[in-house]
Amino acid sequence: MASAAAPRIVETDIPGRLDGLPWTRFHTLVIVALGVTWILDGLEVTLAGAVSGALKHADTLAFTNTDVGIAGTAYLVGAVTGAVGFGWLTDRLGRKKLFFITLALYLAATAATAFSWNLWAFCFFRFLTGAGIGGEYTAINSTIQEFVPARYRGRVDLLVNGSFWIGAALGAVGSIFFLDPSWFAPDHGWRFCFLLGAALGFIILVLRTWIPESPRWLVTHGRPDEAEAIVREIERHAAHVPTPPKGSVPTVRLQVRTHTPISEVVDALFHRYRQRSLVGLALMAGQAFCYNAVFFTTRSSSPTSTASRPTASASSSCPSRSATSSGP
Repeated sequence: MASAAAPRIVETDIPGRLDGLPWTRFHTLVIVALGVTWILDGLEVTLAGAVSGALKHADTLAFTNTDVGIAGTAYLVGAVTGAVGFGWLTDRLGRKKLFFITLALYLAATAATAFSWNLWAFCFFRFLTGAGIGGEYTAINSTIQEFVPARYRGRVDLLVNGSFWIGAALGAVGSIFFLDPSWFAPDHGWRFCFLLGAALGFIILVLRTWIPESPRWLVTHGRPDEAEAIVREIERHAAHVPTPPKGSVPTVRLQVRTHTPISEVVDALFHRYRQRSLVGLALMAGQAFCYNAVFFTTRSSSPTSTASRPTASASSSCPSRSATSSGP
């Protein structure tokens, strides 16, 4: 009987070199080009809440309250589906391919939403938009963590996740302008709101052409030479910092494979790092149920919100997120 082939092991100092780098212009580009995902999510959630009133008018799509809820649910289901599906793919196809695919999906779907002709077309495009955002979260989180030096990661995570509210502010300001009937007809204004998100996505798509594949992903997938070339290019941006003597950077031994088995993921979450997983779950559940569920459903449950005209003051108020997103 033939014995199973021994797993291939690569010893590399690439993770240590990446963690030892100072902050450079390259890292700023990574944060701007990739961290914008949270801005896009904030923009989408705010726009969805702001245009919900406009979509109920007879001269637009004439949605009912139930229709608005269904559309919001479609976005949320898409986000969960995208996170799971694209998360599975990003470990197999690479970070760079996926953060282009997911952003392109978001861009196309949110632009298509602007041309919706009935409820089901609107829901379908919102589902695809959510899938793009959900996929963005999985691909982008991995890439940022793998590029940012270890001593900066905590602050960068806080900054990037907090940028959700920049998107929320952009969506509120945009809706004030586009939903004002003195500027745009009711059936046109809400469409321009969604085109605003597509325009922002296109700009970011161009910026991402300068982001390389993750060196850590390349090493674990048996492509150490490509990873070495990318790390040397990143180190060139930090040329003013003396290069550590060869052999002074700690090395790690990594197993080369096509993907991480689901059994290892389960072991990490529920056994090896069980306490960390529980803390993360408690924080996310607390935010979703004790903050988002209270403050982001106030407008949708207000008895006056369903009949009020989408004026500038209403558009800039806190958007409904009862079935659109779980938060930044």
